[in-house]
Amino acid sequence: MLHFREELEELQSKLLEMGGLVEAAIHNSVNALVERDEDKAKEVLWAEAQINQKEIEIDDLATRLLALFQPMARDLRFLTSVIKMNSDLERMGDLAVNITEGALRLMSEPSVKPLIDIPRIAGLAESMVHRALDAFAKRDAELARQVLLADDEVDRLRDAVYEELLQFMQEERTTINRSVTLMFIAHNLERIADHATNIAEDVLFLVKGIDVRHHAETRE
Repeated sequence: MLHFREELEELQSKLLEMGGLVEAAIHNSVNALVERDEDKAKEVLWAEAQINQKEIEIDDLATRLLALFQPMARDLRFLTSVIKMNSDLERMGDLAVNITEGALRLMSEPSVKPLIDIPRIAGLAESMVHRALDAFAKRDAELARQVLLADDEVDRLRDAVYEELLQFMQEERTTINRSVTLMFIAHNLERIADHATNIAEDVLFLVKGIDVRHHAETRE
C-alpha cells in the first residue's frame, strides 16, 4: 500500500506540473496579444508538445493505478478526478494556442480598440485556473467554490466585449476581420474559465464526494 501512496503523490505532482505549464501558456498567449510579442507566441506553440506529453503520462499512470489497485472511496474519487482534470488542462493548452494564433494574425494589423476588457478577462481566467489548482493541491473546498463564483464575471465581460466589437463592425466595415479575431480570443478565454470551473467542481467532488455540476450548491 505504501507503493500505491507514493504513486498517488507522483500523479498529483505530475498534474500540478502540467497545470504550471498550462498557466504559463495562457499568460504568454495574452502577452503575445497585448504586447505584440512574437517570442511569447513561439513559447506557447513550443509548450503545446510538452503539455500533450504530460497529458499522456498522467492518463497512463492514472489508468494503470486504477487497473492494478482497484481503489475504492476517496482514492477512487482522486483518480477519476485527476483523469478529468487532466483532460481540462490539455484543452486549456489548446485554447492558449488558439489565442496565440489570433494574436499572430493581429500583430501586423492596426488596433481596433485599446485592449482593456480582454486583458481583464484573461486576468480573471488565469486567476481561476491558479485557484482551482491550488484548491486541488490543498483539498480546499471553499477555494474551489470561489472559482465557481468567478465564472459569472468572466461571462459578463465576454458579453461586453462582444457588444462593443459588434458596434465597431457596424460602424466601420474595415474592422470586421480584426474584430472577429478579438471575439474569437475572448471566447477562448471564456472557455478557459469554464475548464477552470470544471476543475473546481472536481475538487468539490474529491473533497466532499458531491457532484455540483448542475446544482445550486455551487453558488452557496
